[in-house]
Amino acid sequence: MTDYENAIEIQGLTKKYDGFTLDNISFNVPKGSIMGFIGQNGAGKTTTIRSLLNIIKTDSGSIKLLGMDHIKDEYEIKEHISAVFDELPFHDDLNAKTLSYIMKSIYKDWDNAKFREYLERFALPEKKKFGKFSKGMKMKLQIAAALSHNARLLVMDEATTGLDPVVRNEILDIFLEYLQDENNSILMSSHITTDLEKVADSVTFIDKGKLLHTGYKDDILESHGVIKCTKKDYADIDPSDILSARISDFGVSAMVSDKASAMRKYSGLVIDNTTLEEIMLFYVNASKKEWT
Repeated sequence: MTDYENAIEIQGLTKKYDGFTLDNISFNVPKGSIMGFIGQNGAGKTTTIRSLLNIIKTDSGSIKLLGMDHIKDEYEIKEHISAVFDELPFHDDLNAKTLSYIMKSIYKDWDNAKFREYLERFALPEKKKFGKFSKGMKMKLQIAAALSHNARLLVMDEATTGLDPVVRNEILDIFLEYLQDENNSILMSSHITTDLEKVADSVTFIDKGKLLHTGYKDDILESHGVIKCTKKDYADIDPSDILSARISDFGVSAMVSDKASAMRKYSGLVIDNTTLEEIMLFYVNASKKEWT
C-alpha cells in the first residue's frame, strides 16, 4: 500500500439525480483522525459515502482512499477499509460462527481470534441467528466484523442512529481505541452531533447536496459564537458579520463565524459559545439570512 497523508481525498464530487444534486463536494480526512460528516437526513451524506465506496457511479470529480484511486484500485482498497451502515448487511439466517467462515474467504487478513474477542467483549452469541439480534447487537456485530481484518479506514453511515446512549458510548470508546494506531482513520456520518463533539477531530457540514463548511472541530467551535440581543441592538450589527439570525418575539440569536472580531466590535453584547448542532442549524438557514 502506498504512503499517504489523507485517508480520504474528495475533489469536486458531483452526482446528479432527478430532484437532487450532490454538487462539487471537496474535503480531506487526514490519516489518524476521525472526521464527523454532518447533515440533515437527505443532505447527501449517504450519496457521498456510496460514491467513495464505488457503490454508485459519480458524474464528475475524483476520490482517493488510502492514497489510491477509488475505481482503479477498488479491490486493493477494499482489503483495507470497512463500511458500517445503519442496517445490518448480513442475512438474518446467518450467525457469527458462519459469518467468520465467510469473512475468512473474503479478506486476506481476516483474524478469527480478534473477531471472537470482540464477540465476547460485546456479549454477542456465536450461534444465535442475526434475525433475533436487537438493533444494538446488530451494530456491535458490524463493528466487530469491521475491526477484524486489519482495516485502515472505517466508513460509518449513521451507525449510531437509534441506539441507546449506553451502547453509543461503548461504540465511541471502541472508535477512540481504534484510533490509538495512528495509521487508522474514520469517516463518521451522523446527525447526532453530540457524539461527534465527543470524538471527532474535524467536521464537514453538507446540506441539500452542497458543502457548507469543513475544518478542525475545535477551530470551528472556537471561531463561531451566538450573539444574544434585542432587535434594536441587532439593527446596529453589520449584516456582513452575521452568518444568519433567528428572530423571535423575545429577541435575536445571531451567529458569527469570527467570534474574536465580533467580541471586539460589539463589546457591549453577549456572545455565547456554540455547539455543532447549533452551527449546522445556522448554516442551513444562511441562505435566508433571517429566520424564525
